[in-house]
Amino acid sequence: MKAVVFEAFGGDLTTQTVTDPTPRNDGVVIELLSNGVCRSDWHAWQGHDPTVKLPHVPGHEAVGQIVAIGKDVQNFKEGDRVIVPFSCGCGVCPTCQTGSTNICDAPSFAGFGSWGAFAQYMGVVYADANLVKLPEELSATDAASLGCRFMTAFYGVVHRAKVKAGDWVVVHGCGGLGLSAIMIAATSGAQVIAVDIDDKKLSMAKSFGAAHVINAATDPKVGRPIRTITSGGADVSIDALGHATVAYNSVSCLRKQGKHLQLGLAIGEAANMPMPMHLVTYKELELIGSLGMPSHLYPSMLSMVSAGKFNPAELVTKTVNLEGAIDALKGMGDYSTSGVVVIDDFS
Repeated sequence: MKAVVFEAFGGDLTTQTVTDPTPRNDGVVIELLSNGVCRSDWHAWQGHDPTVKLPHVPGHEAVGQIVAIGKDVQNFKEGDRVIVPFSCGCGVCPTCQTGSTNICDAPSFAGFGSWGAFAQYMGVVYADANLVKLPEELSATDAASLGCRFMTAFYGVVHRAKVKAGDWVVVHGCGGLGLSAIMIAATSGAQVIAVDIDDKKLSMAKSFGAAHVINAATDPKVGRPIRTITSGGADVSIDALGHATVAYNSVSCLRKQGKHLQLGLAIGEAANMPMPMHLVTYKELELIGSLGMPSHLYPSMLSMVSAGKFNPAELVTKTVNLEGAIDALKGMGDYSTSGVVVIDDFS
């Protein structure tokens, strides 16, 4: 099969012909129909994730059609179109048994611990516990926009932070993850403030429902205008980037008993970021982590998309082939990519 491969961290990204995957007894092989290009793929390429082994094929926002199936798989068949959660749970550990397959005790992360979706085919393990059937009315490209970013934002905003109508919500970082969070929070009735250093991304944030925008490049003390706009601070503030300064600003702009939601992956240099813990104590703040989304919650999100409550397809700003995905991935390093880039041609 054809795939994008890197053989050294931070080294060349090239398209190569590599061995086709075969299904495990509990898994399937999918032919890729679409896959989003995400900053987490950039982290994998840079060597920020210790589970990545060389040589490696990145990609974790996969939508595909099942072309081979393991003997123990019961709930799926060849020909099914499916979405693959980026964090796949085993389905049998104590954590999975509580419904939290996204934080499984023995997880599988396609595109990190195993080869991913910058390829014509991809193997998926623990199929019955994780795969989600794609509704007929949803195209593969639109489904890729749900990827890790939209579903991560949906789970974090709706289920972890429990954003409600009337809340002041600040989203720091307006890439694909941040724009998803803005869309979901605004649709939930929240008043959203978007923060970024790029006016183009802030303009997109407005189109997705942000009532106010702040450019942190020209106004780096973002807590001050946020406290003015909200008359005291945000109810919920979200780091949608995974950056030390962004996370610090997120916590600092909260009102008393506010919630900081960490959506952006804090890895690499950001893994041990400083936090204003004195504010956490004196303001009785909550720090909330959120990783992906359990597979059993996908149907509720998909039904809202099918009903037109959300339109994540608006996040897709560009589609590319495998060769084009290389430049898109490189662009993640300097945050130059706007919205969501989707691979829709694997030939």
